[in-house]
Amino acid sequence: MTTTTGTASGPRALARQRRRASAARFWRRYRAERAGLYGLTVLALCALLALCAPLFVGADVSSVTDAPGRPMQSPSAEFPLGTDQFGRDLLGLVVWGSRVSLLVGLLAAVLSVSIGTLIGITAGHFKGWYATVMMRITDWFLVMPTLVLAIALATVMSRSLTTIVVAIGVTTWPTTARLVRAQTLAVETRPYIERAKALGGGHWHLMSRHVLPNVMPLVLAQTTLIISSAILAEATLAFLGLGDPAIVSWGGLLQDAREAGAVSAGDWWYLVPPGIAIAVVALAFTLCGRAVESVLNPRLGVSR
Repeated sequence: MTTTTGTASGPRALARQRRRASAARFWRRYRAERAGLYGLTVLALCALLALCAPLFVGADVSSVTDAPGRPMQSPSAEFPLGTDQFGRDLLGLVVWGSRVSLLVGLLAAVLSVSIGTLIGITAGHFKGWYATVMMRITDWFLVMPTLVLAIALATVMSRSLTTIVVAIGVTTWPTTARLVRAQTLAVETRPYIERAKALGGGHWHLMSRHVLPNVMPLVLAQTTLIISSAILAEATLAFLGLGDPAIVSWGGLLQDAREAGAVSAGDWWYLVPPGIAIAVVALAFTLCGRAVESVLNPRLGVSR
């Protein structure tokens, strides 16, 4: 009994040890990417701020009836970023809006990468007519303007966060599908794939146990890059009035500022904070994505 238990726990312990060593190696290489560390620090602060937003500002910050100030007040000691057209504290709105913008960006990126990974792996594995059809569909999505497709979907569906996530996710997957398919084709030429086939491994076994683990580093890097694009897309759709007007987001604040005439009136405090927040978070995700790419593929760092 002791021998059996020791034998069973040995491989699991070895696997855990390898995973820990791999994670430590990844973090050691990532720390050498200074830009990636800056981006990660900014994202950690933004995530902490978003999680603690109910403690800092409270859910009633978006209430129009209980607004604490006068409409369109300029920045002051009481309201560091001024107030909006309803007299609400803009600092509190920007903090609260980070929850929605980050959540939508993350969910949309996960949906996009999931679709792209599924299509990329299956098209690279099965080949034949299936791969031809999938790649032609992918090409069609690639040549069509992503924003136009997202606007069309958001227009015909109900105005909600789910609509925004779906509209972004189902229109931004083609690049991931192309990259994952190319990686899948490369992985399936390796000798251990042939050995797995000879031992009776089925399609699901090959794709889930051999192909997917080898494309996951690419998927991880692609996810961090798509999140920044998804945040920008969410802000654009909200700015165009296609988001849920009852939910505060950075793009929604820009839309409110446009409707209130902040541009023509010169009320910069209504426009600048949410715009800077969008730009900073998008840049931080991009820096993290580039750093992950450089760590997972050292040749990229050499070429730079």
